[in-house]
Formats: sequence, C-alpha cells, structure tokens
Amino acid sequence: MENDGMRNGSVTPEELEDRLIDVAVRIGRVADALPETRLGQHIANQIVRSGTSPAPNYSEGGAAESRRDFAHKLSIGLKELRETKTWLRLIRKAELLPGSRLHAITDEADQLCAILSASIHTAKSRDRRRS
Repeated sequence: MENDGMRNGSVTPEELEDRLIDVAVRIGRVADALPETRLGQHIANQIVRSGTSPAPNYSEGGAAESRRDFAHKLSIGLKELRETKTWLRLIRKAELLPGSRLHAITDEADQLCAILSASIHTAKSRDRRRS
C-alpha cells in the first residue's frame, strides 16, 4: 500500500518518510527555541506532539492491511501536519520566534501536506474502483 499516490515521480516513499522525519527534528528545534513563558511552553508541548506524529503515521501506513487503512493512517498524519502549520502561524503571529526562522519549515509543511493529500486521494479513488 505504501506506494499509492507516489508513482508520479516527484517523491519516493522513502524520500517522503525522510522528509517527514526531518520535519519532526526541525519542529523539535523550533519547540526548544520557544521562550520559557506559559504561552511558549504550551505551544512547545503541542507542536512537538503534532509535528512528530506524521512520520510514524506514514510509516504505519506502509504496513496497512488495505487501501482504506493506508488512507486512514495518512489522513491522521495529514491532520497532525495541518495542526503543526497552525502552531507555526501562531508562533509567528505572537512573535515568539522571528518569521524568517519559520519560513522554510512552514514551506516544507505545506509541500508535505500537498503530497500526503494527493496520496490519500489516490488511495481512496483506487479503493472505490475496486469496490
């Protein structure tokens, strides 16, 4: 199931997993850089949870029992990645870190959301055709 939606040549499943892991590491660094205020620490806890979740969910998708299960695992990862993007926006708007520090990670999160979304769509459409 892992290759569903990845055959367009833009990214292999291994590359996607590596990119998701890299984002998790980068999110951890963002969290560590947040101020020791109540807001900073609350966001740090939340963004670590949501930002580290997509990689293992994608990995679990590779062992999915069906296309539906694959799409579900990726949907969880996508949901968490979208949440992470919201926390990044909040960090920027609250001026907890400079926007210049967040631009690249936000851009990568946007790209990964698009890739996961396309993969989910492909898996679901293939599942419907089989039904």
